[in-house]
Amino acid sequence: MPAYNFKKHFTSAIVNREKRQTIRKPRKRQTVPGDKLYLYTGMRTKQVKKLHEAECIAVLPIIIGTSSVTLNGETLKTSEIDKLAKLDGFGTAQAFYDFFEENHGLPFEGEVIKW
Repeated sequence: MPAYNFKKHFTSAIVNREKRQTIRKPRKRQTVPGDKLYLYTGMRTKQVKKLHEAECIAVLPIIIGTSSVTLNGETLKTSEIDKLAKLDGFGTAQAFYDFFEENHGLPFEGEVIKW
């Protein structure tokens, strides 16, 4: 029963079912397909709000470089990176790269968790 916390700017995309994945560092107890996911904003605060419950359908390895993305061992084309960025709640690929650079540093190695 993995719980995931999201920044406020992602909440409407999750509630509206536009964002159906998240990119995270692997956890000690990894999320696997079939797990029930609990999606929140404001965890560990008085403003905690449950956004959605969903079933994990896939977990794929991802490497985000300064100008490239490798998903499940395949280097993505520019159009595929744009699509990935939109699925993850970003308006543009540049916003996607900027977020990961600012919050995690690049290159970033993690996993895409889809629901």
